This record gives sequence, C-alpha cells and structure tokens, in this order.
Amino acid sequence: MTPTIYLIASSQFSNEALDTFLHAEDTHWRRTPSATPPEELIEVAGRVCYMSFGQAQSNRSNQEYIRNLVQMGHESVLEHASWTFLITGISRAFTHQLVRHRVGFAFSQLSQQYHDEADAKFVIPAHLESVPQAKNAWEKAISTAKEAYEEINSLLAESGVDSSDDLDRKERNRAIRSAARSVLPNATETKIVMSANARALRHLFEVRGSIPGDIEMRVVVSAIFEIVNREAPAMFFDFFLERFSDGSPILRRVI
Repeated sequence: MTPTIYLIASSQFSNEALDTFLHAEDTHWRRTPSATPPEELIEVAGRVCYMSFGQAQSNRSNQEYIRNLVQMGHESVLEHASWTFLITGISRAFTHQLVRHRVGFAFSQLSQQYHDEADAKFVIPAHLESVPQAKNAWEKAISTAKEAYEEINSLLAESGVDSSDDLDRKERNRAIRSAARSVLPNATETKIVMSANARALRHLFEVRGSIPGDIEMRVVVSAIFEIVNREAPAMFFDFFLERFSDGSPILRRVI
C-alpha cells in the first residue's frame, strides 16, 4: 500500500486587510511579485515586529528576507504559516512515531474503538519484499491477527458482554472493539489528519526525513516536503531530496 497525502488546507493572505492596515499607518510595502501567500504572510509578520515598511524597508526580496530569518535563527515567525494534510495508506507503526511531535502539530486519527476493523488493510514494510521467507512469515502473522480480531469481535457480541444498564449500545460496541483491537498489529493501515506550521515542519524534516532505516517515514515526510516546498519554497530553501539506490527518498539539509 502506497501512502497518499492530500493537502486539504493552507494559510491564506488577505491583501485587502493588509492594505487597510498600511493606509492607517500611513506607510506602504514593496512586495515581491513572485512570493506566494504563505511567504507574504511570514514577511509581513516579521516586518510588523520592527515596522520595517515604507522608508524603513530594506531592498531584500521576500525570499531573501525569509532566508535571513532562518539563518539568524528567528524561526518563530515561521509559525504563522501552516498546512493541514490528510494522510492515508500508512501504518499505525508510522503514526505512533509521528504523533510524538507535539509542539506546532495537531492530529486527528481514525479510531479503532469506533471503526470496525474487520476489513482493515495492512501496510507491508518495504524491506520484506526482497526476502520471500520473511514476507511469508509476515503474511501468516497478519492473517492470524485478522482472524483473531473477527473471532473476538463476534464472540463478545454474541455473549452479550457488558449488556447491563451501565453501558448503552454505543459503549458496548466500544468495549467489544477495544478488546478485539488489542490483537491488531502495528502494520494495520490507518488514516490521520495532521496540521503543522512551517517551523514544526522544518524540525520534522530534519529529524525524521533523514533516517536511513525507516523507509515509510522517509517516503511520507519527503512527500509532505515536496508539497510545502511548492507552496512556500523560501521557507524550506535549505532542504533537498536525494534518492537511495532502491529509489526511496531521503531528505538532506544544507548546513
């Protein structure tokens, strides 16, 4: 199963609101024609700190302005730009690692307590494809786990477990699925919505996109990088993609 990343929201920039502000302050702003909305948002946020508009504005382009912020370590300004992704085709092993990133992130993940996983799909680790015996062992374990899930679900439902007045129908289903899900492996496919600001994404790219031994993480993080790099290249100018001999991506940063 191949991960799929959908960009479902991103920062917008209101020219009208900013023009009203500039008029009220009796100043103006020389804009960079090629700058994207998230990039303009970051520049304006930075310039407000010093009111460096009009006569106080330097000759730096938007890209040069943001690059200077990064190089000076003033990345807090980058927190104003954010993106929201819907990610599918990934394993719960992957999301267990992803949700460790808290500052600057928000997550909403498919619940195994409310969603029936009888038809769950599973994400096979890429390294298994080249070792048939290991892949066979993995497939047997997955098959056993799926059968156990369905059997536990069915037996508990038939037994009327927790059918007392203490639990309504929704909570009985939650109790049953909570028990059944305990046998599902980390390879179970899941879906997650992730929002993150530019500063948080830069940290994610640096610490997760460059781990040679974790293909799934590299694939997903690299795909996210490609999306935001198209949206706001000035914020990610010091990252670039390389490929291993197997074609899988790895993110590097120019130090």
